[in-house]
Amino acid sequence: MLNLVPTRMFLTKGVGRHKYRLKSFEEALRDAGVAQQNLVQVSSILPPYCRIISRNEGLKLLVPGAISFCVLARCDTNEHGRLIASSVGVAVPKQKSNWGYLSEVHGHGMNKREAEDMAEDLAAGMLGTTLGYEVDPDKAWSEKEQAYKSSGLFIKTTNITQTARGVKGLWTTTVAIAVFLFD
Repeated sequence: MLNLVPTRMFLTKGVGRHKYRLKSFEEALRDAGVAQQNLVQVSSILPPYCRIISRNEGLKLLVPGAISFCVLARCDTNEHGRLIASSVGVAVPKQKSNWGYLSEVHGHGMNKREAEDMAEDLAAGMLGTTLGYEVDPDKAWSEKEQAYKSSGLFIKTTNITQTARGVKGLWTTTVAIAVFLFD
């Protein structure tokens, strides 16, 4: 039987521009280093014991044409000057035997910091409620982050975020991706 529980994960991002929307997306995947993969989007669970490795280490392990499971955030625009953002947030529990969470944020008009904060906030919020720890949703991310980390339930939160502005006459696409790997 095929074991489909990932043991490693890496984060990557990219931006692409082209007169065609699909080609812009492909260029963003190329910039992220994963254009040669058959990407399959999955939901937001970081498996227990799954190690987060560097982008460089992860890219070396990819085989062109392979089916690669990922959490993908994508945003595109053909409006000149329009700000777009794609972000994947990660929340890792302290207990390695527990699962963590990933979140996808894709939006227009968000700067890098706003997208980063939202992605980490969403991932941490999902993990926190799973572990029975809830924080006031109206608090700023910086306050919630401190509360989560001081609870002793989390080891870390992180994100990968790509922003860009639309260029006249072209589609602009941003991607942020968590790629899963298997032993």
